[in-house]
Parts: sequence; structure tokens; C-alpha cells
Amino acid sequence: AMDYERNKALLLALQRAAGTGNDRCADCGDPDPEWASYKLGIFICLNCSGIHRNLPEISRVKSLRLDFWESSLIEFMKNHGNLWAKAKYEAKVPPYYYIPRSHDCMVLRQQWISAKYERGEFLDTQVCQDPCSAGSREGCLWKLGKGRRQFQKRQFLLSAKEGVMKYYGKESKGPKAVISVETLNAMFQVEKIGHSHGLQITYITDGQTRNLFVYHESAKEIVDWFNAIRAARYHYLRTTFPNVPEPELIPRITRNFVKEGYMEKTGPKQKEAFKVRWFSLDSQERNLMYFKNPLDAFAQGQVFIGRRDEGYEVRDDLPQKVCVKKKKPVITLVTPAREFVFLCENDSKQREWMDALNRIITQP
Repeated sequence: AMDYERNKALLLALQRAAGTGNDRCADCGDPDPEWASYKLGIFICLNCSGIHRNLPEISRVKSLRLDFWESSLIEFMKNHGNLWAKAKYEAKVPPYYYIPRSHDCMVLRQQWISAKYERGEFLDTQVCQDPCSAGSREGCLWKLGKGRRQFQKRQFLLSAKEGVMKYYGKESKGPKAVISVETLNAMFQVEKIGHSHGLQITYITDGQTRNLFVYHESAKEIVDWFNAIRAARYHYLRTTFPNVPEPELIPRITRNFVKEGYMEKTGPKQKEAFKVRWFSLDSQERNLMYFKNPLDAFAQGQVFIGRRDEGYEVRDDLPQKVCVKKKKPVITLVTPAREFVFLCENDSKQREWMDALNRIITQP
């Protein structure tokens, strides 16, 4: 019992020790990790420990507080730790490779952990791939067809060198779409698509945002596609903006919507009936898009959101002379052209949307 308590105290002190990196999960960066892999010598959070459990050949996990730690294991942890592991297993992570955080979906976190420890993709011995070749890929993905009824297997081709992504229909000789890497974006949308490997690809065509919803049965394959798109985008950005510093380029490779969900909207006269719509907010493009259904290919409309000093504002009350029968929290988005009125399900949803819209209005 004395050993148990003493070793637990040593281990917890080691987790908090300055200059070790042990105070954050080695894989997702979550603060105060409560678990550790005693085979790799790293401190990890509860969620990542679940992923490590599925890799018993490489990693074995214990709780810092609940399990007994032998003195030899404490010594091993002392000689390794998170900064040591980072230097070894993340020595050659390409700048375009997406490093997931704790809020990211399971498939991204699983593949990051497998790539590091199981496949050794980023060890010092690996040759760093050129983004142009890394951004070239060919293969089949399941794509949601017209009418949102079913997914169909389609051939996709990505070429960073040509700066395009193409996909082909079942019978078509030529591509169904040629997508410029300039406007290409990809984000995981697990819940929306209803598949644990669901990926939403967006691009601009004829001035409109077009959505493609795809997945692949293999977790590795879909994450490889995602990082290939990122490599192609990185190659494009590096070539187009050679003087922009790397830390400014990385966030622009791909992006998630800052907020999505249902609200009700009325028409331009503000006398039309309120209709439920799915909204997606893109902070980089400063666009609020709305759809009849979350999986629609095209938005029904979009609202550009400029800066406060340009006359844009978000309010939690109705414009003058507008009456609403429903007792629901209101958002009025003021633009120089007109005022848009939305109804939210409850107060917390209203606050979330107002905060998200205000962040865009106040960003430079």
C-alpha cells in the first residue's frame, strides 16, 4: 500500500513536471491527462487511451490514479515522456498533415495515433513527401447521389500538379466535374452524413458553393484522401503566395464551418411565413448559407457578413413593424442592404449563433 501511494505521487508529479510536455495529452493536446501508455512512455487522455487499447502490440495503458504502478514502470516513464515521444514519433510530420485535437472526430484521432506509433509514418528515417506528389491521388469513394437517396461508387482523381480534382459518373467518359484546387475544401461531417468516415467536399462553381458528400469503408483511406486534398491545397497556396509565412498559410489549407444547425427564416418582406432551414457559417468566406436539407448539393441562398464598420450588426430583437406569432428567441442580422430575421429553437442556440456571427463581424 505504501508503494502504491508513493508511486502514484511520483507519477502525478511527473505528469505535472515542467519541461516534459506531460501536462497535455501526447496525441490530442487535452490538458491534465489521467492515463499513460507504459509501453510508449507517454501521458494521454481518457479518449486517446481508448484508441491505444486497440493497439496492444504497440501500446499498453494504465490509469495514473486507479492502477498500481511498479517502480520499474515509473522509471521508464521518467526516461521517456511526451516531449521525448514527440521528437521521435513526430519528427517528420508534413506541414499540410492535419494534426487532430480532442474535439475532432474519432477517425482522425485514430489514424493520427496509428500513423505515429503503428506505421511510423513520421519517424526521422522517413523521407518527407513533396506536397505536389502527396497531393496526387486516384481511387473510388462512395458519393451521395442526386435526390440524397443513396451513395454510389465514383472514381475520383486529384492532381496537385494540374491544380484540379475530378470525379467521374458511372457511364461518363469525361469527368462529371473539374474542381479547381483554388476553391477546394474538405471537412469531416460524421453526424451530418451519418457515417463515421463521412467527408464533405466543397468548391465554388458558377459563383455558388457546391457540396459533395463522400465516404470510404477504410478509415485509413478516407483520412489519406483528406490529407491528400490538404497537400494539394498547401502546394497551391505555397506557389500562389510565396511570401506569406507558413503559420498564416496552414489555417487556410482547409477549414470547418464555425457553426451549423437549424433556424427559421422569413423572406425579404418579413411578412412571409417562417420556414425551417439548415444554416452553415463559413468564417473564412464570411458567408452564412442556408439549405432546405443539410445534405443538399447547393444552398438556397447565402448572406455575406462584412465588418461592423461597414454597417453589419447582430441584434436579439425584431426590426420595427415586424410581428412574429411564435414565441421563440430572435436574431436580426443587419446588413447595408436589408435586415434578415431568424428564429432559434431556444436561448442557448440563439446565444451560440449570435456569438459566432459577432466573431465574424469583429474579425478584420
